[in-house]
Amino acid sequence: MEKEIVEEIDLFDPLDSLESWVLESKFFVTLKDKLAALPARPGVYLMKNALGDVIYVGKAVVLKNRVRSYFQKLGKDVSNKVRRMVHEVADIEWIVTDTELEALILESNLIKKYRPHYNVRLKDDKSYPYICITLNERFPRPIFLRKIKFEGKDGNRYFGPYTDSMAVRETLRLIRRVFGVPCGYKDPSQSKGRACLYYHIGQCLGPCNNSISEEEYAQVIRDVILFLEGRQEKLLKELQHQMEAASEKLLFEKAARLRDQIQAVQRIIERQKIISTAMVDQDVVAIVTDNGNAVAQMFFIRNGKLIGQEHFMLEGTSGDDLSEGVQEFVKQYYQAAAYVPKEILLQCEIDELEIIESWLRQKRGTKVEISHPVRGEKRQLVEMAETNAEAILDQLRKKVEADEAYITIELGELQQALDLPKLPRRIECYDISNIMGTEAVGSLVVFENGRPKKSDYRRFKIKYTPERPDDYAMMREVLARRLTGQLRQSEKFAELPDLLMVDGGKGQLGIAVEVLDALGEDVPVIGLAKEYEEVFKPGESDPRLLPRNSKGLHVLQRIRDEAHRFAVEYHRKLRSKRMTRSILAEIPGIGKKRRSALLKHFGSLKRIREATIEELEQAPTMTRPAAEAVFSYLQMETSGKN
Repeated sequence: MEKEIVEEIDLFDPLDSLESWVLESKFFVTLKDKLAALPARPGVYLMKNALGDVIYVGKAVVLKNRVRSYFQKLGKDVSNKVRRMVHEVADIEWIVTDTELEALILESNLIKKYRPHYNVRLKDDKSYPYICITLNERFPRPIFLRKIKFEGKDGNRYFGPYTDSMAVRETLRLIRRVFGVPCGYKDPSQSKGRACLYYHIGQCLGPCNNSISEEEYAQVIRDVILFLEGRQEKLLKELQHQMEAASEKLLFEKAARLRDQIQAVQRIIERQKIISTAMVDQDVVAIVTDNGNAVAQMFFIRNGKLIGQEHFMLEGTSGDDLSEGVQEFVKQYYQAAAYVPKEILLQCEIDELEIIESWLRQKRGTKVEISHPVRGEKRQLVEMAETNAEAILDQLRKKVEADEAYITIELGELQQALDLPKLPRRIECYDISNIMGTEAVGSLVVFENGRPKKSDYRRFKIKYTPERPDDYAMMREVLARRLTGQLRQSEKFAELPDLLMVDGGKGQLGIAVEVLDALGEDVPVIGLAKEYEEVFKPGESDPRLLPRNSKGLHVLQRIRDEAHRFAVEYHRKLRSKRMTRSILAEIPGIGKKRRSALLKHFGSLKRIREATIEELEQAPTMTRPAAEAVFSYLQMETSGKN
């Protein structure tokens, strides 16, 4: 059979030089057809493994040439990562675009969506925080956000992403102390003239009790934006001008407040270091890798001053191709970044320089220059970023070593206490949450090496609907669904854990043993009862009581509490959704389509309740009469509760 395949390939000239492994691959017929059909146009390609998982996303000016190049004989200059990736490819898909720029944007979106194993990607990029100035509100507020909404096209101003959420919250507290915003009320116009708590302690300007006009408040928000942009010198001039104007009008209280703001900003400026004589906005990027770990260090320079720095952990990169790592980081960071500077300094050259500059120019609205300095002041900035990245990587290495040692002690104690055959590196825990059988859900949380592995968490909406609540039957269903069907066939759950754990006592443990025996599975299993933290094991009539200071017990408690939290969170979500739809269903003229549109537009019943008639009318499918009906009904419903 192999001989027949080889002879067939000889007739297909473009694929003459395919490596021998391709000839032997059972997926070759599919690959051959796909490679032959590749168009000579720009686009994005997705490489998949035998399980159908996307393992790499790339872009190309000419799809036919770029994708086929992977399957030619690989020279010595090809990285080990590419060699491993190519040997896993079982299928290829592609999306044609009109331009290379469109392909670049699509590539970044698909990498974020699929997080392919062989792509360089930001680690946990979905959780990076931002500061948002809500300019679409009457009294704008600086708030903490985890995601830019509407891709930043909602009229608001965004700053970030940042990596330290505590530092972001401290910045927001500083803004409140220095500028007196935001008000303690989300919407000061709903305060009915009552001053908020922050006004009484001198950290609110008083839009809640009309102590400041909308025009004055808007000026303060402009000052906050200047502060967040790092333009403190310009901000000082603005504040100085405002203070002098207030003094001339004999508004001494306002002048004193502005004087305090000036002093606070001056103290911040004193801590900032002038590191560049080029008085332009610059970002400096450097990446350092070591033993599979990679850190990207960024310096943010505004008007020659270092106003901040951030570091990002990367996945899927190595020291084999530093240029690729830098290039992919730049694309992914600036896809989510709220601001693009005039100049970006990199530690090495990148292949897609021109197209990335074109893309960033489109985002910024003016020219953006990406450069790789080799000497002078700019090179010193890059080297300083590299030094910082190396220091962070060294700290990370030491922390990992310390954590590994501690985790080994914890898991070792647990293994000894429970007489487990091996160290329980992977532990799965199950919990059930319901109220009298309604909106019953189950949760599965996974801990690996003592840490939660949230990518493996699973939630189960219970299908079993008895006349009476039956937690045992629900647990049986969840365990059976985990150990059979699609979940068991997936790569993540193909192997059983080192320890299976259920939240509960003898009854829940008995169900787990029953399910495992029925399926012929052999895995250590325990139950942990809440009240006295008793550990139940199969075949033992009495529970084991681990010492309260036992590190092994602390591991079990963390996992059990996380499973409970995850289950309760899902249960509350379903219950809230049901109650919301039930309330909206009672409003005349609000059918299923409008209910869905309202929930999608506002996000929650709470926000629908807080909306004005005008805001309700702006939701899709809504009319003025429908908005008035919703507003009136929810106001009556709220009044009835009070």
